[in-house]
Amino acid sequence: MEYWNNIYANFDPVAFQISAVSVHWYGIMYALALLSAIYVSKVLIKKDNIDVKEEVFDSYIWWVEIGVILGARLGYVLFYDPNTSYYLTHPWQIFNPFVDGVFTGISGMSYHGAVIGFAIASYFFCRKNKLSMLFLADISIVGISFGYIFGRIGNFLNQELVGRVTDVPWGIYVSDTLRHPSALYEAFLEGVVIFIILFYYRNKTTFTGQLVLMYGFLYSTMRIIAETFRQPDVQLGFIFNTSWLTMGMFISGIFALVCLVILTKMKKEKI
Repeated sequence: MEYWNNIYANFDPVAFQISAVSVHWYGIMYALALLSAIYVSKVLIKKDNIDVKEEVFDSYIWWVEIGVILGARLGYVLFYDPNTSYYLTHPWQIFNPFVDGVFTGISGMSYHGAVIGFAIASYFFCRKNKLSMLFLADISIVGISFGYIFGRIGNFLNQELVGRVTDVPWGIYVSDTLRHPSALYEAFLEGVVIFIILFYYRNKTTFTGQLVLMYGFLYSTMRIIAETFRQPDVQLGFIFNTSWLTMGMFISGIFALVCLVILTKMKKEKI
């Protein structure tokens, strides 16, 4: 257990280097997240005999991946970054991977921004191809929930999204302070648990869009639970002069409420 408690002191977040470019485990995990989400989605399309052409789904993947990346970065700038006004007046810096001429990569992504980017990209793709946006979203969401596991593991390996101070035996030291490994809690709650629920329920839905709405509600609920173990963003702290409410909880609460209202309304219409 001692090795685990001190894992950050014994683990290098850089997997390898190519010339002057460092390849982090964080990036590898996010690549695995994308690849595994695509793989699971395609397996389920064949297993469940879903009527969608492979080339159409492949094209859809590219559209939503671009939407997710743009949305995640823009969402972070708008919701979390303390330099929002700077980026709004210098928009070309939002995706600039260089600082003073040194390649540092792009850090700062927002899940909720990614969701918005996913929805916008899905809307335009489906409008262009005359397809049902909710139909394609339902096909994708089970795979996405599986891939999310790797995304949160990437956060953990990158030594970010650290937990609150604790005395549990499985805590990890961050700057000599024992903290919850909250990113792993999120990998389990927001990834494993939701994937199992959606995988089981995928052929039991009563209307198109039910799976993606369930995901929105489940993710938001699990995120709120996980946030109770996660240290608030240092640049924001607790919001609205509270000693418990974080930005992640606040935005997740809005998402959960919206998804629940739509789910309830659509279920009533099917009765």
